[in-house]
Amino acid sequence: MPTAIAKVGDLVLAEADAWETVEGNVYFPRSAIKDLDTFQSSDTKTFCPWKGEAEYYSVKTGDAVIQDAAWYYANPYEKAMNIKDHIAFYKSKVQVTVE
Repeated sequence: MPTAIAKVGDLVLAEADAWETVEGNVYFPRSAIKDLDTFQSSDTKTFCPWKGEAEYYSVKTGDAVIQDAAWYYANPYEKAMNIKDHIAFYKSKVQVTVE
């Protein structure tokens, strides 16, 4: 399997040889996150009828903060259990590639 990488500029946020893809988004296992200190919990929450409630992280890079750059489902519904303990990134905010 190829490697999935999420990065901002030269800063690699996540890298994994195994991941899940849902609705065109790469969901990285939490163990693929390079530095959890880069992630700041956000108050933002959204709801998906088949995945459940999504919670968000903002990503700190140097002096900048990318608001709500990543999301995850802490308690996904049964149909989405494959993405439990996984984090996805907005492609408009974070470069996600599969090489």
